[in-house]
Amino acid sequence: MLVSDYILDFLVKKKVKKVFLITGGAISFVVDSFSRNKKINYIDCGHEQSAAMMADAYSRMGPKFSATMVTSGPGATNLLTGIACSWFDSIPGIHICGQVNSHEISGAVKSTKKVRQVGFQETDIVSMAKSITKFAYRIKSEKEIPYILDKAFQISTTGRPGPVLIDIPMNFQRKKLDTKFLKNFVVQNKKFRINKKINLVYSLLQKSKRPIFILGGGVELSNSKNKLNRLFAKYKVPYVTTWSGKDCCYHGQKNYVGTIGVYGSRAANFAVQNSDFILNLGSRLDTRVTGGNPSSFGRIAKIVSVDIDKYELNKRRGLKNYLKLNYDLGDFLKNFNSKLQYKCDVNWLKKCEEWNKNYPTVLKSWRAQKKYINPYFFIETLSDILNKKDIIIGDTGAHLTWSMQAFKIKKGQRFFSAFGNSPMGYALPAAIGASIAKNKKRVVCINGDGSFQCNLQELHTLASNKLPIKIFILNNNGYGIIKQFQELYLSKRYEASGKGVSNPDFKKIAKAFGINYNELKNHNNLKSKLKKIINSNKPEFINVLANPNQKIIPKLQFGKPIEDLSPLLNRKEFSKNMYFDDVIENSN
Repeated sequence: MLVSDYILDFLVKKKVKKVFLITGGAISFVVDSFSRNKKINYIDCGHEQSAAMMADAYSRMGPKFSATMVTSGPGATNLLTGIACSWFDSIPGIHICGQVNSHEISGAVKSTKKVRQVGFQETDIVSMAKSITKFAYRIKSEKEIPYILDKAFQISTTGRPGPVLIDIPMNFQRKKLDTKFLKNFVVQNKKFRINKKINLVYSLLQKSKRPIFILGGGVELSNSKNKLNRLFAKYKVPYVTTWSGKDCCYHGQKNYVGTIGVYGSRAANFAVQNSDFILNLGSRLDTRVTGGNPSSFGRIAKIVSVDIDKYELNKRRGLKNYLKLNYDLGDFLKNFNSKLQYKCDVNWLKKCEEWNKNYPTVLKSWRAQKKYINPYFFIETLSDILNKKDIIIGDTGAHLTWSMQAFKIKKGQRFFSAFGNSPMGYALPAAIGASIAKNKKRVVCINGDGSFQCNLQELHTLASNKLPIKIFILNNNGYGIIKQFQELYLSKRYEASGKGVSNPDFKKIAKAFGINYNELKNHNNLKSKLKKIINSNKPEFINVLANPNQKIIPKLQFGKPIEDLSPLLNRKEFSKNMYFDDVIENSN
């Protein structure tokens, strides 16, 4: 069979039903094979960056694997931002790049070894992609194709998952392949032995008076949601989540305290910082979680971290793990749950509930706002009307922060963004990928007026595929999160955030793509308007007019530990919330 046909058959066997692509000369032979294979199809995208982001979300929601196909040169380099999203968030997928004929590649003969480019649009994408992929390889012979594809898949989906890239010169794509004598790749899976260290975890938990569990993105990646929900239902241990772990459990559970970190809730941050034992499950505890000074994080607690990636456990940078467990989280929880016997201190549970009650995310004054839409109240209202099976995808910036702070997850919902790379322009293509993975299911896409413009060309992909995606633009007429930073540290010089920034006429844009346009200006009948929009079976564009001066509240200032969020509490009130006297006052 032709190599190009073999590639599609391989993807079908890996349960990939849709490939996200933009065609071009160097990938045309592979794309042509779709005309002969009825078990797989493609989605024509507006930009290769978007194709990679669609594939990222497709993998999160679908078969846990995805594919893109692009041409050489700029087609391949355009993938890189989207590939980085998958790399930092540990999302598996394969990116197949066409390349110029092997004899046209620089270095194919001695005289061209140091020539920048020989073939048209020739680019060494493998070298560029190596730092953001688990495996990147250029095919040297058509006979390698089966082995390399299998190897790439195994590497992508085992251990800590991630993207892979295969670069295939044109002359190999159209070669015939003898499938009788194929060599397959056999992965050597690492076996995690749950050793006696787990007994120490039990002992530390039993001795603790103020325990807290932290749930990160590794919970979803290891398929551990059900295990944790059973654990929290049986043992009332307080828990918090990172942004990546926000949809691991649901807000209806009394022992859920909130999201932690630089933009976390006061309640969750107080709980973590006052705890004497932290069990960290699948979070890499980056500085958005710990604050800029990691040594101040959980500084009176014994921190136990479970992670499949030993390098995450060993990075230190001021953070001190009392115990490091290099396990697959699913294996760990299976063993941990089977032997756990524990009853949490009632007073600690009550204190966590008290913090939640005393420091709500949405203030009464925001609900009563007359002019503009308050984003916190808007997100709270939106979360209230969505059902348990909805998928919500955010972009990056102020609107994502408001969403992470105010949205209340229902059991069964998914809420994600490209949290690690966090590029502007992710949410719209990701919403398309997620909807396609779920057979054109409704997806709620939350954007900012700035981030939306980075990939607005995908409105055509959305409209042409008739996807019932609801695009909400939290429009504060500028880069609000940057403006807030500039107010704090740059004397309100709004260079390239307010100054120099402008928005197009969103109504005309929606009309140009044949998408229904809605505009929300204030709180009047907000819930009923949202219900009508959400229940529509068509794509909807919703321009939500927010106050340009709306701040992110609370947030952490540089130099402060995460329990001391701004706006700062009265020092007497703050001290009453602390179980120890080690209060850090440095605000530099």
